[in-house]
Amino acid sequence: MRGVDNESHGDHGHMSHGDPGHTSHGDHGSGMDHGNVNSMAVSATLHCLTGCAIGEILGLIIGTALGLTTIATIALAVGLAFLFGYTLSTLPLLKAGLAVGTALSVVLAADTLSIATMEIVDNAVMAVIPGAMDAGLVNPVFWIGMMIALTAAFFAAYPVNRHLLQRGKGHALTHQYHGTAQSVSGARRFIPSLSTGALIATITAFMTGGLVVSLAGELAPRADTHAQPVSPPGAPI
Repeated sequence: MRGVDNESHGDHGHMSHGDPGHTSHGDHGSGMDHGNVNSMAVSATLHCLTGCAIGEILGLIIGTALGLTTIATIALAVGLAFLFGYTLSTLPLLKAGLAVGTALSVVLAADTLSIATMEIVDNAVMAVIPGAMDAGLVNPVFWIGMMIALTAAFFAAYPVNRHLLQRGKGHALTHQYHGTAQSVSGARRFIPSLSTGALIATITAFMTGGLVVSLAGELAPRADTHAQPVSPPGAPI
């Protein structure tokens, strides 16, 4: 019987350490390993970054078109950055079947600190770069400055998202709803799922397109200056 007791004790010890529900001390109760936390933090930061970039550029376009003051334009851009940042995080939850109100409450709790960090760093960097805030959308200085600012914002928000995930907060609040979209029917099935690669491609194409257009606008007047004006007939030479 001693042999049976020892074997049972050994099995019990093995099961307790191998139990899928067992959480190691390094996970801090999050139930995720470091690799998973890092990848989720990157994805969460890119979601916020994409929304912030789209919102800020759209705000600047609207502000310029309406002739708003610099402060009003910046306020509009920041507001739209929050709007689009929240929207990109809300879409997967809606696809998972959550009601709009429930999805928004989850996203507000998960993304507000991340987006706020991005906006503070992004605008601070743009303010430091000479001429970036006043350059305008057709000036390469604006797009280069925006690339630098968004890169700085990403590296500032990444540790924030990672820290929140390790504590079971931030995008950890939304992670439990991911992967359940297969049970959803109706119009929710057509909500797009944006992978990390798609977000990177979107940001890159968005910023590169703006830079190319601004460079083309800068080079066009220079090409015209090479043409010599033609004097009308009879005009003195």
